[in-house]
Amino acid sequence: MNTKRPSAAPRRRAVDTALARVEVKSRRGRTQTDFGPIARPFRACKESFAGFLRVECGFSLNTLKAYLRDLDLLLAELTAQNITTLSAITPRHLVKHIAGLRTTHCMVASSVARHLATIKVFFRWLRGRNLLDENPADILERPTRWKNLPSVMSLLQVKQLLAAPQPGDDPPLNRGDEPTGQRRRRSRADRSLWIRDRALLELLYASGLRASEIAGVTTSDILPTLGVVRVTGKGNKQRLVPMGKPALDALQHYLNDCRPLLVRPRRRDQGRLLLSRSGLPLERVAVWQLVKKNAKLAGLVDVHPHTLRHSFATHLLIGGADLRVVQELLGHADIVTTQIYTHVDRTTLKAVHRKFHPRG
Repeated sequence: MNTKRPSAAPRRRAVDTALARVEVKSRRGRTQTDFGPIARPFRACKESFAGFLRVECGFSLNTLKAYLRDLDLLLAELTAQNITTLSAITPRHLVKHIAGLRTTHCMVASSVARHLATIKVFFRWLRGRNLLDENPADILERPTRWKNLPSVMSLLQVKQLLAAPQPGDDPPLNRGDEPTGQRRRRSRADRSLWIRDRALLELLYASGLRASEIAGVTTSDILPTLGVVRVTGKGNKQRLVPMGKPALDALQHYLNDCRPLLVRPRRRDQGRLLLSRSGLPLERVAVWQLVKKNAKLAGLVDVHPHTLRHSFATHLLIGGADLRVVQELLGHADIVTTQIYTHVDRTTLKAVHRKFHPRG
């Protein structure tokens, strides 16, 4: 269920900090990005556009960074062609840019579609603010996107993955320069990291969270009495997702025997549930690395956090869950996104065909 949005102030500060790290002003009044310098008029528009995406659209930090990175590529290419004013941009320039995404940058259709969405939103925003007389992006058409069925693990593979974290997987680090008491405590923390990994995997599969969502879960978001976790998803929307008893037991084990050893003074953990060796919150990339590490220990390949999310949804549908309920649990805004999981369960499709088709 969706609940009232929390204060967006911390997220806005995080966004502002991230944007400040991306751009470095050069002496010529241009912004240096990963793709090259950007002309000053473009930079001013980009900063205003970022505020629009952050405040009015309510985009998450990751979505905002993706949009601005796509925009950086376009504006850097235009600047390299000595196009430094908005009025000089023509449909031909945009068509050439989109074509180059496939040929020069070797992007797949899904990435090209995202770039195109960024361009359309940007120029629609410019036209809405009367910064352009005409919208040069109106003629651009969305490329065809093939729907790839998500990879799903079997129940046996899930059990193997959840059982992969074992004592001794993370040997203690050599900390000879630390005091004896502190070194002993750190050694205990290093040896208990397998408890954190198991809690991470159990929660990912039990609730179908995204990597960014589980990285943002705080200790106060775990509601053991209700057996649910409060999740802040895309668009800063909150939902309550149930957890099973195995996940609750694994989390309780982690909170009692592992997390207290990882916590450092001065609130470096920011109240987050999952912490690293150094006591800092686990980031999304670290979640991916831990899942892939334990998948390798379990003898599995091509497994990442979204694989557990796909498996969570598919196993619910196989068990007879309603599609609308799965949509709510996953936090999908549109049920069309959830419907792809109905094509993964081949056994149900065969049963329906066998039951209702005349030649079944």
